[in-house]
Amino acid sequence: MCDEFMDEGMKVGILGFGGLGQAAALVLQGKRELSWVAVADRHGYAYAPEGLDLKGAIAAYQSTGTVGTMGVPSTQSIADLLGAAADVAGFFLALPNLPNTFFVEVARLFLAAGWRGVLVDALKRTSAMELMFGLDRELAAAGITYLTGCGATPGLLTAAAAIAAQSFAEVHRVEITFGVGIANWQAYRATIREDIAHLAGYDVARAQAMTDDEVEQLLAQTQGILTLERMEHADDVMLERLGICDRHQVTVGGVVDTRNAQKPLSTHMKLTGRTFEGKISSHTFTLGDETSMAANVCGPAFGYLKAGKRLHERGIYGVRTAAEVMPLFVR
Repeated sequence: MCDEFMDEGMKVGILGFGGLGQAAALVLQGKRELSWVAVADRHGYAYAPEGLDLKGAIAAYQSTGTVGTMGVPSTQSIADLLGAAADVAGFFLALPNLPNTFFVEVARLFLAAGWRGVLVDALKRTSAMELMFGLDRELAAAGITYLTGCGATPGLLTAAAAIAAQSFAEVHRVEITFGVGIANWQAYRATIREDIAHLAGYDVARAQAMTDDEVEQLLAQTQGILTLERMEHADDVMLERLGICDRHQVTVGGVVDTRNAQKPLSTHMKLTGRTFEGKISSHTFTLGDETSMAANVCGPAFGYLKAGKRLHERGIYGVRTAAEVMPLFVR
């Protein structure tokens, strides 16, 4: 079936232009159905209805720390961008999940602006996602379709678990294990701090308050390796919300190598359950080692953005998770 709303290219924006935001912009360069026209970071924004210059945006950010130097410097960049770019149909929120309330605060900026459209995030923490669920009625009343947890995990692997569950009469456990390789941790400062928050002795507040030097010291102690176990990851509440299993039956953990681009282990999801015949079995979904964290986060995020646009055009608003909606491939 032809996607008529994609014929001329859906105008989209990216909020946040660190490592993940820049990777998202790179992904968009190969997508004719999506046109990247807006971007904002904490110090400014840029908007070009005919499309933004990727090289110029990256150069501006890397040299000055903000895209505002190629656009408009601002201390309230998201609100100002929404005032200037009312024709943007959807945004990918490539923002840090620190503190837990941050995404709710960002969503409220869209509500205050009277904006209508599609928002997609790659939110990770269970407690933060539950706060987003609390905005469901307000977002629905405002005509905003909000898809949450649309990265790799939560996201791609959670959706795979939801599909895998269909073979079973009863799901016993879901185990998600990831391997991430990053050649330079400073390209993904916010992501690494989010991971540090899951370590024993750390929490969101402590990780957020760490200076770059303190992060460097911690990584020196661990030889650049972060080993994460039984993380507070929203895959649990997403699967529980669908009635697939209780949240305590979902475990998420992995290994992040902050000094090598090669993954330290393969990322996979394993779902174990009982079939209607009474047999115990498992389905496993493994991501290719050659696919980067950025590819496995940004690709699904834009697939969900396209799916969200279809929902929005049918008058379906409010908050849904990546496990409730099938992403659509963006050409």
